[in-house]
Amino acid sequence: MQISKERSQLEFVALMAFLMSVVALAIDALLPALDVIGVHINTKVANDNQLLITMIFLGLGIGPLLFGPISDSLGRKPIVYMGFAVFILASFICIYAENLEMMIFGRVLQGVGLSAPRTIAIAIIRDMYTGDYMARIMSFVTLVFLLVPIVAPALGKFLLDRYDWQTIFYVQIVYSLVVTLWFWLRQPETLAKEDRIPFKSEIFKAGFKEVLQHKKAIGYTIIQGFITGTFMVYLSSSQQIFQEQYGLKEEFPYIFSGLALSFGLSMILNANLVIKHGMERLVKISLYGFLVVSAVYVLLYHSSDNPSVEVLLIFFAAQFFCIGFLFGNLRSLAMVPLGHIAGIAAAITGFIATLMAVPLSIYIGRFIDQTALPLFVGFSICAIISMVILWWINRTKD
Repeated sequence: MQISKERSQLEFVALMAFLMSVVALAIDALLPALDVIGVHINTKVANDNQLLITMIFLGLGIGPLLFGPISDSLGRKPIVYMGFAVFILASFICIYAENLEMMIFGRVLQGVGLSAPRTIAIAIIRDMYTGDYMARIMSFVTLVFLLVPIVAPALGKFLLDRYDWQTIFYVQIVYSLVVTLWFWLRQPETLAKEDRIPFKSEIFKAGFKEVLQHKKAIGYTIIQGFITGTFMVYLSSSQQIFQEQYGLKEEFPYIFSGLALSFGLSMILNANLVIKHGMERLVKISLYGFLVVSAVYVLLYHSSDNPSVEVLLIFFAAQFFCIGFLFGNLRSLAMVPLGHIAGIAAAITGFIATLMAVPLSIYIGRFIDQTALPLFVGFSICAIISMVILWWINRTKD
C-alpha cells in the first residue's frame, strides 16, 4: 500500500513527523524553565532538576512494551488516541505538581503516553512502505522532525518570559490535540483486521528469550544504552551548564538549537554514507571519534575551570556529530538478527537500553556542579566500555 499523489505523500510525511515531534517538544521546550520549576517544587539541589528530563525517557522506554503489542491486536489508530489521552492527563499532573515526586510521576507518565504516537508512527510507515522506499520515507520524516528540537527551547523561553512555566505544558497539550485531530481526520487505519494478532502475555516471555539468544543484538543494545545515557546527561544538564555555570540564560535556547544542527547534519550524512560504507564501519569510526573528542577534553581541562564557551561548543558539536551516526545504526544493527519478531524485539531492545540509560544519566549528572568536566569523563568511560563490547561483538559469531 503506497500513497500515489505527491501532495498526500507530503502530508503523510509531515503527519508522521508531527506525531513523533511531541516527544521533542515535551523535552526540549522545558529546558529553559528547569530552574524556575525547581524553585516551585522545592528541589533541594540544582542537580535534582535534571530528573525532569531524564525520567520522561523512562516512560518512553516502558510504554512500547505495552502499546506495540496492543497495536498489533487492536489496530494503529486507537493506540495513538490512548497515548495522547495519557499524555494530556500526565501534563495536568505536572501543571499542578507541588513537589519533586509528583512532578517526576507526571513526567514518567508523559513518557509512557508519548511512546504510543512515536511507536505507532514507525509502525504505520512499516505498514505502508517496504525496503528502500521505507528508508527514504523515514529519512524525510526525520528531517521534518529535526525542526522541533531546533525551535522548542526558544519557544519555551518565549512562553516563560511572557507567561509562566505552566504555559509550556498547556502549549504541549494544545499541540497534541491539534496533531490528534489531524491524525483522526486524515490518516486511515493501516493494519487490516485479517493481519491483527491476538494479544497474549506469552509474547513478552518469548520475545525476551529470543533477544537474549542473539549476542550481537544484546551487544549493540548495551552500546546503545551507554550512548543514550551520555546524551541524556547532556539534555538534562545543559540548562545547568550554560545558564548557571556560564550565565548564558538568554542565549541558552539558541546555543541548544545550534548544537542540534550538528546532530541533525550527521543524521543526514548517515543516510547517504551508510549505503556506501555499511552500518558496522560507521559505528566503529563514530565510536572512535566519540572517545577521542571526550578524552582530549578531559586531558586538557581535568585540572582547570571551564574553558571559554566557544571551546566548549566545539567539543559538544563534535560529540553530537558522532552520536548522530550512532543512534540509528546501533538500533538497526541490534535488530538485524531479530527481523522475524521486529515489533516486540524493537520494544524489548529499546526497553533494555532505556533501563541502562536512565540510571546512568542520573548518576553522571550528580557530579555536574561547578564545571562540565564530569560530563566528558562520563563520555570517555562509556566510550571505552562500548569499544570493548564492540570488540567482543566482532570476534563473536552470533
